[in-house]
Amino acid sequence: MVGLHQSDVKNPVLRWIDTRLPVITMLQKEYGVFPTPKNFNYFWAFGGLSMVCLMIMIATGIFLAMAYTPNTTMAFDSVERIMRDVNYGWLLRYGHENGASMFFIVVYVHMFRGLYYGSYKYPRELLWMLGVTIFLVMMATGFLGYVLPWGQMSFWAATVITNLFSAIPVVGETIVQWMWGGFSVDNPTLNRFFSLHYLLPFVLFGLVFLHVAALHVTGSNNPLGIEPKGPQDTLPFHPYYTVKDSVAICVFFLVFAFLVFFAPNYLGHADNYIPANPLSTPPHIVPDWYFLPFYAILRAVPSKLGGVSLMFASILILYLLPWLDTCKVRSAKFRPIYRVFFWVLVIACITLGVVGSQQPEGIWVPLGQVATAYYFFHFLVLLPVLGKLEPTLPLPESISQPVLGGGPLPAGAAAKPMEKA
Repeated sequence: MVGLHQSDVKNPVLRWIDTRLPVITMLQKEYGVFPTPKNFNYFWAFGGLSMVCLMIMIATGIFLAMAYTPNTTMAFDSVERIMRDVNYGWLLRYGHENGASMFFIVVYVHMFRGLYYGSYKYPRELLWMLGVTIFLVMMATGFLGYVLPWGQMSFWAATVITNLFSAIPVVGETIVQWMWGGFSVDNPTLNRFFSLHYLLPFVLFGLVFLHVAALHVTGSNNPLGIEPKGPQDTLPFHPYYTVKDSVAICVFFLVFAFLVFFAPNYLGHADNYIPANPLSTPPHIVPDWYFLPFYAILRAVPSKLGGVSLMFASILILYLLPWLDTCKVRSAKFRPIYRVFFWVLVIACITLGVVGSQQPEGIWVPLGQVATAYYFFHFLVLLPVLGKLEPTLPLPESISQPVLGGGPLPAGAAAKPMEKA
């Protein structure tokens, strides 16, 4: 006879379930007693916030899909009906629209935190690559959703972005026509985009599951970038970090609520409140704000193929980051030169975002080119060379040493190489 799982759950009903399907035991193991470094700061809350954003987007998206009509003659009016006639439709739509912006803000902070603290290095290379894949799927989902209201900016952004694939030699035109479902952006395009926009969040959910599973295999990085030496360096995830993350979630919802109730259109584009008109081109076609840095890279070179190649390379290069950075020390806290260049990278990315929002003329053209050049220089040249030449500060003996007030090692001590744990 097959023995049942021995459950420690006190409640008899839950214990009966857990002995036959040990979900509660698994959750307790992975999110209760799971050992986490004791020196997390609030930047480590952004991973959990991204999961909150994903749940908000899926929940609001399901209800919006019940009232949306994916037809070019009715899509714009159906969105207006959601806003005006559907009970709390305005809340669902503004929550979904601003939820996308909050999602990207949270993920951008999460990614730059990983860059600063070296969370992409051994043994977390696959964890990082799964994160980059999540980012790519997020971008695709965001673009598809931007088209659905079928306003002026939706239509023309879809036309411009899909036409970029025509730059691919030999198969480019075929790819574009397949995406359109015809010979122009029209009803088949909208239907395809709606179907994919509904599907991809569930793909995202699966990728996030793999991302979290990989995290629980390798363990979390921490601000010092050194591996825990034992129980003295860790805390159980609950209640310490569930409480800390709850504070971050409350702050997140305050910002989110401010956007939804007081500035719901601040991050949108006014032209998207004009019905799509294929015969009237807007004077300035721009994607949503979270795509603007990549849009600036696209326009940094006059060649269409060159711009498309650079834009995709700017994302794909992140997959190679664990091998491009040759320094064994993870955290920028112990890399004073890299720390300066990290902030230069942040400034370059913000500059690209501003450049992408402007007309490609005047000072904005060379400014975008300089920022693009630095972006690739940072990853392809600076990180490999700096990792070999930069003198790093000595690492603490353990996580507990600085946490408990021991401070770093004396200045004359040799830097300790990173463990291969």
